[in-house]
Amino acid sequence: MKLFYRKYGQGSVPVFILHGLFGQSDNWQTIAKVLAEKNKEVYVVDQRNHGLSPHSEIFNYQVMSADLDELISGLGFDKVSLIGHSMGGKTALKFAADFSEKISSLIIADIAPRYYPPHHQEIIFALQSLDFKIVKTRKDAESILSDRIPDSGTLQFLLKNLFWETDTRLSWRFNLRAIAENIDEVGKAIGFGQTYSDQNFSTIFLRGENSSYINETDLLLIHKTFPDAHIKTIPFAGHWLHADHPKGFLEAVLNFI
Repeated sequence: MKLFYRKYGQGSVPVFILHGLFGQSDNWQTIAKVLAEKNKEVYVVDQRNHGLSPHSEIFNYQVMSADLDELISGLGFDKVSLIGHSMGGKTALKFAADFSEKISSLIIADIAPRYYPPHHQEIIFALQSLDFKIVKTRKDAESILSDRIPDSGTLQFLLKNLFWETDTRLSWRFNLRAIAENIDEVGKAIGFGQTYSDQNFSTIFLRGENSSYINETDLLLIHKTFPDAHIKTIPFAGHWLHADHPKGFLEAVLNFI
């Protein structure tokens, strides 16, 4: 699948950034621009069924890893630095298993290799409740969703995906049906039970201080799966650590790569 991406800056080893569930490349512009100012060539990718990339009924990490390889190979790169957040982190882990020779450094943001039970059902139900034959404005969409999604940060994050499909009809950038039907795939364990040792790339896991996505048990799993991996906690940050504490996130990334 030919993925949409945004490019920033010039540099030697390119940096590819993969967003999380319901995200898009646009969410990472600030981070990408700062990295570009530090002489990095940055590619921020819309994964399938998200942003401006194509939609498909097939939605799992096997195909998302293959999508990324198609993009990287098509751009002519032999090696890349890879940053993946949440679902994007799982894609990055799968890519590391499938194409380890193509990775220079691996940065996994606030996700562990383990299985995560589906926990987005309320959000999915809320999004499915919108009938765009009736909902004609962004304000109407926000009003309806706010009753079911009380967290304003999550709500605004989701609303960024609204766009005018026609002059009179709103729609979602993401493929809500495919995501809902394959939500169990999003939490699938990647790398669980195997060991990424003797690799030619370095790895770091970044976790938010206020996030529960990487707990103390996960730290043991990470060290077992990636014996040489670094782990760093970003202070004052939750799951969206790059948005909660961009300075701390960027410092960790730049120090590592």
